[in-house]
Amino acid sequence: MAAGKGGATEPARYTYRLRLSSTARIALSQEWDRCRWVWNQCVARSRAAHKAKEKCGPALLDRLLTGWRAEHGWLGEGSCVPQQQIVRDFAKSRGKAAKDIAARLPVCQRAGMPRFKKKDLAEPSLNYTRRGFRLKDGQLYLAGRITLIVVWSRPLPVAPSSVRIYRDSLGHWYASFVVATELQPLPGTDRSIGIDWGVKEIATTTSDAHDLPHPQHGRKSAARLRGCQQMMARRKPKRGQTASKGYREAKRKAAKAHKKIARQRQDTARKWAKRVTRDFDELAVEDFKPKFLAKSTMARKAADAAIGATKTALTQMARKHGRIVHLVHPAHTTMDCGRCGARAKHALPLSERTYTCTACGASSPRDKNSARVMLVRAGFNPAGADRTRPDGPQVRQAA
Repeated sequence: MAAGKGGATEPARYTYRLRLSSTARIALSQEWDRCRWVWNQCVARSRAAHKAKEKCGPALLDRLLTGWRAEHGWLGEGSCVPQQQIVRDFAKSRGKAAKDIAARLPVCQRAGMPRFKKKDLAEPSLNYTRRGFRLKDGQLYLAGRITLIVVWSRPLPVAPSSVRIYRDSLGHWYASFVVATELQPLPGTDRSIGIDWGVKEIATTTSDAHDLPHPQHGRKSAARLRGCQQMMARRKPKRGQTASKGYREAKRKAAKAHKKIARQRQDTARKWAKRVTRDFDELAVEDFKPKFLAKSTMARKAADAAIGATKTALTQMARKHGRIVHLVHPAHTTMDCGRCGARAKHALPLSERTYTCTACGASSPRDKNSARVMLVRAGFNPAGADRTRPDGPQVRQAA
């Protein structure tokens, strides 16, 4: 990812809370029911085509949507814009899954094939392009005569190109606008940093002042969350029975606790990412996939660390401020020496936290050595770059 030039723009999302009337709430729910039905029809059609070894591309799904709207009057009563967009989303997710399978990626790295959206489990999400909505007098008007009141916490920089209306687990509705924003390059520092992801510390860097310790937001809120989940278990309705008011209240409290933890993790990640991008021009980041940790004994602690969310926040912040990010392949980063580039004959066990090179005798903490290896592989340390032993393409730039 190259540094941004003057006048360069990139898409960004501006999210606002919505105030809905009872009429608008019913209209959005009906619109989502139609879109969910279209999605499920696409899934069924795609599975049938896969068994028959036939093609089921976006063009065919568009023609099928036209036929469905003509056949079912209740489907034609809704706007065609969100229905067309959900067909696009289905084709995109299906194409990504097929691409990952063709590339023979590991199962833990593949995108899942599209599945049916169940009524009680799938949260509403409606996408509208520019011809499907308009802003007037501070209100949002959607196709289908739906009027929404937006809580403008900050002004939009330019006119949006699309909007996504969705509902979270707490029942709150939001509008997420896509706008083109200008890059905000920061002053150059002529400094580079290597970043290694872990569980004891979320991020270990070559700069001691920029390490990110594990804040343990989930562990601190575990007692409160456990109480909410126990309350839900006691009030859980039997199969076929309607949930009681007490169960719905307990479920809302649990969702609120989860939401607070997620926001704390996001806030910590963004503040740390801002500090790193402000102090360094070039970032050598481990291209780490934390999904496999879910099957290990460190699953709970790794989930609380939110490595994936922190990595995403760092990449987005660097793109916004025009910093260069190099994603380094994580293979053998704990076996290579960050000083001389020699590779150990055997992998270090997790219990051994100090790396000692048998070639040059350098000794350093295991994660610190890995962070320096990131710098070497990214080419930011010419003195040690020639002595490393990369196995294939080790470095790629963040898109």
